[in-house]
Amino acid sequence: MERLSLGKRVGTNAYTTGILARALASQIYSEKGFEVTPEQYLILDLLVENGELYQRQISEITLKDRANVSRFVNILKEKELIEKIPEARGRRIYKIIVTPKGKELRDKIHPTAMELRKILSVGIDPKEMKITIATLKKIYQNAIEKVKLRI
Repeated sequence: MERLSLGKRVGTNAYTTGILARALASQIYSEKGFEVTPEQYLILDLLVENGELYQRQISEITLKDRANVSRFVNILKEKELIEKIPEARGRRIYKIIVTPKGKELRDKIHPTAMELRKILSVGIDPKEMKITIATLKKIYQNAIEKVKLRI
């Protein structure tokens, strides 16, 4: 049976492509026996790239609500992949940093993440990819200016 076409609906195409990309990543991570999910890897990767971040910043970058980020952070903390450092002002605000164990795991998974990008980019000319990314960034900007996120 032929799959139904999404036609020219950018939002629907972007959404379903995202779902399929996450499903493929989850499948590959599971097959390789990685101890984190792709979403948890993303947090490790953000921390390695940026140093320390607050949970709120992670929410803003990933567009995931605070409850989900808090759950991911707690799981990563239990696995000793990150640490929560209390803010000096005494409030319940924590800086999140990656541990050496977390960096080691991120570095182990990173080649697979790059391979996943290659798999998803098969048959796409680099110029096409550049245009696609630029277009998606414009759509993102248009949306982010209008939406009221509860992060």
